Formats: sequence, structure tokens, C-alpha cells
Amino acid sequence: MDIGVCVASHVGDIDYVVRAEELGYSHAWLADSQMIWSDCYAALALVADRTSTINIGTGVSVSGTRPAPVTASSIATINALAPGRTFLGIGTGNTAMRIMGHKPQRIADFDQYLDALRPLLRGEEAQHQFEGKTSPIRHIMPDKGFVNFDDPIPLYVSGFGPRSLALAGKYGDGAVMSIPPDAQIMDRMWEMIERGASDSGRDFDRDHYLTCSLTTIVVLDEGETIESPRVKAEAGAMAMASIHYSYDQYRQYGRPPGSRLADIWDDYTAMLSDYDAQRIHQRIHAGHNCWVIPEEERFVTPKLIDATCIVGTADQVIERLQQLEERGLDQLMILPSFDPRYEVLERVGKDIIPHV
Repeated sequence: MDIGVCVASHVGDIDYVVRAEELGYSHAWLADSQMIWSDCYAALALVADRTSTINIGTGVSVSGTRPAPVTASSIATINALAPGRTFLGIGTGNTAMRIMGHKPQRIADFDQYLDALRPLLRGEEAQHQFEGKTSPIRHIMPDKGFVNFDDPIPLYVSGFGPRSLALAGKYGDGAVMSIPPDAQIMDRMWEMIERGASDSGRDFDRDHYLTCSLTTIVVLDEGETIESPRVKAEAGAMAMASIHYSYDQYRQYGRPPGSRLADIWDDYTAMLSDYDAQRIHQRIHAGHNCWVIPEEERFVTPKLIDATCIVGTADQVIERLQQLEERGLDQLMILPSFDPRYEVLERVGKDIIPHV
């Protein structure tokens, strides 16, 4: 199994990806959420200049904030700087759209978006819809090194549910997921992906299709347990982000949380009940996947961390990764909390990567 790193895009911290390359991480996925991080394409350009072997791309770019031709041109520009190791991860905008007070792009629109994006990534003509008008478009000046379409740009489609994962099967060279680190769930994920490929008439080969899931890893010291303050410091932001996601699902669609949140759900919703309704979208994702704000610390329990992250001794972590790989997961990308990110990068790089 490959281990990649998901990066909270930061133009002032390119050393983090440089070190990931040195430690043997296979991919650096730079996240695209305006209003919380640096622009991912600006950071990718700097990363391309400072690295030479690690695969680099978006983790993931957001369809709702960037029209398909803009996305295609942006990633093809990175491909001119890092030919042969550039990829595009694309999704509907779970965080990027919601922190602006909007829902992610609708699945029907995402389908249309991917239909245009796929040929554009090859430098070919596509039918692009914009403001009610459909026009044939292509990059008309791909010469002189402005962009690079000659080296393939793999397209990895992000999906959380049946319809989005079906689109990953229909259009993608791979699927990007955020699933609980449970090997049995992979069977269900493959079913959704392959159904999308089959329904679209696409020939599908698992051996040439990348599956990647987002989480983080904490390697325990001898005698240390999941109750350790270090575990909470390194994995708390990832665990808390799952609550943020569940709250948005509850607030926007009326979907109840899973059983793993039953113990804290009433207290969490009560905490937000009196917040300014016009600005609640700013509050929900505070600290998103970087740190846990003080008033939310009490919700980050060992139970929640265990349900969303991989925590164990080196041998236990390696065993869990092998189980995931046996079920068809090709890569795990880790996104540790921001302040201890280098410590996590080093520990996983030295204790886990050489053994998987």
C-alpha cells in the first residue's frame, strides 16, 4: 500500500512536502478550500519547483468554485512544471462550498462538469456549459510550455456516497474517499464505483484504478494507549472534522448522525443552537482539519478517534493497512493536526512506510 499525505495548502511551508518526498510518501494531495488555507495551485507550483519524484496534485480541487476549463488549465500548468507526476483530484466541495454558506455542487451538475473536464485534461475539445450557454472549447495555445497535456493527468474523483462514487466509476482513473478505516467497508465502496462504470458502459479494470482514502495515523509508543494526550493532539482535528461534516448533513438535509456520535450529539447541537444564523457556516468548520478549538475539545473522545483514525502500535497499524489493501484500498492519505504535523510525518515515514 502507498501512503500519501494530504496537505492543508500553505505557501510558506513547502518544506513539509519536500520532507514527505524524502521519507517515501507516494503522493502529496494539496487541499483546495479558500477562506481557510492558501490557494492550492499557488502552493503546487512551489512544490513542483522543490520536488522531483513525489506525485503532486489537488486533494481535492472543487468543481463548484472553479469552472472546468479553469481547473483543466490550472492543473495542466502544474503538469508543465512537474511532468509525469501531476494528478487532479476533484470533488463537489464539502468544505469549500459550505464555508461560503452554500451546499456542494449538485450531482447532476457534477456529472456535466466531469463530462467536460475529462477531454479538457487531454487537451481535446469539450462541450462546456456556462450561464445557460453551451460552447465547444479547448485550450487553443498549448504550445511553448504554457501548459502540458502531453503527459497524462490522472483524474481522481472524490465521493462520499453512492451517486458521487458512481461518477468516480464513470469518469475517474481513481476514487478519493473518506471512509472509516474498516476493511469491510471497501467492499461496499467498490460496489458503488463499479456500478457507475457498468451503467455508463465503461470497461473497468480494478488493477488500473486507484482507490485512496483520507484519515490520519498515530503510532503508539510502548505502553501508550488511545487515551494519551498525544493521540488527541495528533488526531483530534481529523476526528472533529467528522463531527463538522455530520452537523452539516443534519443542518442542511435533516440526516441524523451515526451511532458513533450518539453520546455527544445533543450537547454539540445545543452548543451551536444560539449561534448567529447568518454566520453559522463560518463557525461550523472552525479549525477544520488543523486544530480543535477550545470549546470543542470535550467532543474529541477516544471512541470518536478510534472510529475515524488509525491508532495503534507500529505492528497494529501495519496489520490494519494490510487488511485494507487486501480489500482493495491502494493508498491511505494522512492529514494530521497542523502543529504536530512534522512529528506525525516523521513517525509514519520511519515506522510504517518501509513495512507496507
